[in-house]
Amino acid sequence: MRNPGLTRRQLLMGGGMTAGFTALPFRAQAARHHTCMDGLAGLEAAVEIAEDHWGVPHIRARSIADAFFANGFVVARDRLWELDFGHRQALGRLAEIFGPDFVPSDTANRLFLFRGDAAAELARFSPQVQACARAYVAGINARLDQLRASPELLPPEFRIFDYAPLTWDVLDLIRIRAEPAGNTQGEIRRARLAARGGLSHDTLTTPLEPAHELRVPDGLDVHAISENDLGLFGVLQTPLPLGAAHPPGDAAHRRMNSGSNAWVIAPTRTVTRRPILANDPHLGFGVPGPRYVIHMSAPGLDVIGGGTAGMPGVMQGHNAHIAFGRTNFHIDQEDLFILRTHPTQPDQYFHNGTWKQMEITHTTIAVRGEAERDVMLRYTTQGPIVSADRAHHRATAVSATWLYPGANGLLVNIGLNLARDWTSFREALRVHTSPTNFTYADTQGNIGWQAAGGLPARADGHDGLLPAPGDGRYDWHGLQALEMLPSTFNPARGWFATSNEMNLPPNYPAQERRVSFEWRDRFRYNRVAHMLDATPHAGVADCAALQHDTFSQLALDVVGLLGNVPPDLTSAASLLRAWNGRIEADSPAAALYEIWWTRLERALYAVLIPPHLRELLPGPINATVQLGLLRTPDTRLGPVPATARDTMLVETLRAAMAELRQRLGPDMAAWRWGTLHTITLDHPLADIPAIKAQFPQPGGHQTGTGGDSYTVMARWYNPLAKGPDPYRTTGGASYLMVCDVGAWDNSVFLNFPGQAGDPRSPHYADFLPAWLKGQMQPLLFSTSRVKAATISRTTLKPIKKS
Repeated sequence: MRNPGLTRRQLLMGGGMTAGFTALPFRAQAARHHTCMDGLAGLEAAVEIAEDHWGVPHIRARSIADAFFANGFVVARDRLWELDFGHRQALGRLAEIFGPDFVPSDTANRLFLFRGDAAAELARFSPQVQACARAYVAGINARLDQLRASPELLPPEFRIFDYAPLTWDVLDLIRIRAEPAGNTQGEIRRARLAARGGLSHDTLTTPLEPAHELRVPDGLDVHAISENDLGLFGVLQTPLPLGAAHPPGDAAHRRMNSGSNAWVIAPTRTVTRRPILANDPHLGFGVPGPRYVIHMSAPGLDVIGGGTAGMPGVMQGHNAHIAFGRTNFHIDQEDLFILRTHPTQPDQYFHNGTWKQMEITHTTIAVRGEAERDVMLRYTTQGPIVSADRAHHRATAVSATWLYPGANGLLVNIGLNLARDWTSFREALRVHTSPTNFTYADTQGNIGWQAAGGLPARADGHDGLLPAPGDGRYDWHGLQALEMLPSTFNPARGWFATSNEMNLPPNYPAQERRVSFEWRDRFRYNRVAHMLDATPHAGVADCAALQHDTFSQLALDVVGLLGNVPPDLTSAASLLRAWNGRIEADSPAAALYEIWWTRLERALYAVLIPPHLRELLPGPINATVQLGLLRTPDTRLGPVPATARDTMLVETLRAAMAELRQRLGPDMAAWRWGTLHTITLDHPLADIPAIKAQFPQPGGHQTGTGGDSYTVMARWYNPLAKGPDPYRTTGGASYLMVCDVGAWDNSVFLNFPGQAGDPRSPHYADFLPAWLKGQMQPLLFSTSRVKAATISRTTLKPIKKS
């Protein structure tokens, strides 16, 4: 399917953004300065770190463990506050710094720490993985030792709040488990809808795939269910109470959009005759960004790509043998169980025909400015107790795959980074907890996909879509093996792609294994698939262009439904009908379409969702459902559906025109989507004046961009947001990567806004201009290319042995 008015070359290279994919050249130059750091505890031998002009550290160590030591050290050097804040939050130690408002968060996080033998869990890993984990933690702590001696080097946040970073323990990487996906909120919503007779309306906002009938589990009293049942599990999924200490947009909006694109192309379909792997994770925008790019080399290890603070190794990247990417897969990994508690002994619950005693532990939470709090944590067969209603003899427990022994979310990268082939790659995924599509390519020409993550073995009669009685009938029967999740190796099509759509194969036993029934719309995937099919031999530049593709088939489909319009809308209709469907920042038509689409969403919502259900279904209507109803209107729109649809299209277009005139002025030719679709990069605590003063917004205020939630270049906004900027960009792809597998120096990347989290660093937001222009940069790998690009060097040295 061609875009009207565009040549095939423009289709491949992203239309008007073609020029943006010329990489900035590196100039060979001598290192500007060399720093030597002596006496680092936990390091075995000297490590050399060469940094390029983007601040990417290229680590060369004599052992794999020392490379991971340097990994921990440089992350602590460049991202210390982010590292420490996330660590404190996960361990339940924020109240001691930020005060009593954080006691609920601390309680919730401590409730979901791993309660088994953490040392034994660590011992389940290979000696090499254990050594790398210990070295990573030692590297962080070595940097903290330096800062204790030179506190003036601490990032500004520590001085503003007057506290010191935590020392790390390797067992923290085992204990920290909480990875709530948010689908338990959907369980509560559906139960409450059922109580109001409105369960069928749920699929208007969350359609189920594969086709599945919603049923209330036998014995569940839906009338007793409320948001209070989420209790502490809900606390884990809501913003922290300190200013804006979370990514922009509300939690539900972020969950609806967080995702990624990834694809792998076989040698038979590339210009290089080598595999190509592309990946661009979609997360909330802010400073610092979610990825930290690092290159680690040692005998037996040579890996580069994007990692994250607090997680050893590289999440998306390549080593000398394989390339790997990831997107969100969808596994329903958490279930709520409603327990009946004893009328006079509320710490007992009825299970499998008998009363059982909850296990109770005590923890003490330090609180800044107040007395410490003694908190009781309760546990049952199903898992932690997150809420209790003693007056009605009820309690809620949570089962979560990531709490199981053998599951781990923080050490999986080490095994992936050391993998050399498809077999060792898949073996490393056995401990991986988060629901993830892993894409793969190797230097032998193979490509593959493996879905991974904890998959519960649910009892018969329970699909995980509503809470279940906790009397034992619906208990999980452990986790299913990795082989129960789908995969493919060297697909006949010559490529594999995923954009968070429902991608269970047609013959997959979905109803039996109950992986998930909640997925993202297919619009991004359909565009990627169309472009890959239309490109007999793709190159790295083609893939980079596709990552920045702003074409929206959804937009053209909606425009195509617009029939005759009144005279006052002739110019608007002409603008839309002449448009190429690209959601570009400088496009007047894109601006009109987006506001029109938003108005259509609201109009359909008002028709489809009864007033008594709107509290539970705040919207929006799912985009695929909307498009289907606009294409094939039915009596839900009125007694004459087509006429009602046409009237809605016209009235909402008129309202969009009025809004745009108010926001952007009367001259349609001067309208720009980017004027409304702005990016404001704030520190997570920017609501605090002292933070705002020391952390300027990179690039100034309100930089415009193209794209939307349904374009491959995903740049989302929240149409339900209140305030003056409802079209503000709240997330998308900040890290992008395209790997030329085997000719690694041809690989390219972007990492927005920069490597560092400290505004005093030149790498705080230096990637912003290149990212806005889509100028992919070389992901340098070979010794010669790294040497030519090096602008500074650091040597880490161990404690001298006597």
